[in-house]
Amino acid sequence: MSISGTSPESASTADLIATSLRSDMMQGRLEDGQPLRQDDIAARFGVSKIPVREALFQLKAEGLVLFFPNRGATVAELSPAEADETFIMRVALETAVLRRAIPHLTIANLAQAEKILVVMDQEKNVARWGELNWEFHATLYNPAKLPRLMEWVKTLHINVARYLVIYLAGMDRQRVSQNQHREILKACRRGNVEAAIAHLAHHLESTSNNIVNFLARRKP
Repeated sequence: MSISGTSPESASTADLIATSLRSDMMQGRLEDGQPLRQDDIAARFGVSKIPVREALFQLKAEGLVLFFPNRGATVAELSPAEADETFIMRVALETAVLRRAIPHLTIANLAQAEKILVVMDQEKNVARWGELNWEFHATLYNPAKLPRLMEWVKTLHINVARYLVIYLAGMDRQRVSQNQHREILKACRRGNVEAAIAHLAHHLESTSNNIVNFLARRKP
């Protein structure tokens, strides 16, 4: 057993369950407010409720699951105000990370980022497109070597990614996003920190406006 009282096997199983449930949320198979009954999930994966509970707490930390007294866990619903606040944090953190990363970007980093964009151009599965979107940004951010800050950035990204996936279901919207990605990458290649920061901020702020409006229209 580990210090926390969780066995490595249980932790590994919990990670697998969390990954599967997260994917279900991203692809709309689990909807906002839907109950997440531990008995049902345990039966689905053929495990005890211990790793299920660990997986749900992991998703709670990512903002994807809520716990209510006497009701258990449900899929979290993001309000327009919460989405707006999330993107305010993303702009602040991601521009800071990219500013630190640009001087350390290598030819290999830039080539990998371009390769991801090429794959995204052809990707029709919006859930996979969302995963690639994170990979693109992370490729540019990782050279900053700010692992704790990156954990926060990734958590904020995951928190809104399912709504981004829904919003980007139209290929025109994906093309706009891809054009913005390429402007960011172009500035990174030139080593133009201020231009890259400006393009990234515009990209996140325009995405924020679109998602906030999208969520507001979904309200009854």
